[in-house]
Amino acid sequence: MSVVQNEAPPTPVEVPERVDVRFTLAGVPLAIRYAGRIWAIAADPVRWYEREPWWDTQTRAPIGVDVVNVHVWRVQVRINTASPLRTMEIRRRPLSPSWVLSSIDDTV
Repeated sequence: MSVVQNEAPPTPVEVPERVDVRFTLAGVPLAIRYAGRIWAIAADPVRWYEREPWWDTQTRAPIGVDVVNVHVWRVQVRINTASPLRTMEIRRRPLSPSWVLSSIDDTV
């Protein structure tokens, strides 16, 4: 008896990896460009902030500029309406213009 697979097994994800994020006018993620594909946000994203240890940072900043709060979004994405959901966590460190993919999971 042979087993037929419809899909190739998922390839390992190397994180953190820089990603491009498109936002709505309200500042909510709309889509993520990752691995050469556009992943559409398929459910309401969840946002929170984490703190970096300020004593470990080498960054100098003017008074009043935030250098410890890491902006984090957890989003459920898919390539198209027929594809399964994947959960991605993206984050942006203080003073960085870039978003990075910190985790990706096939569980919802």
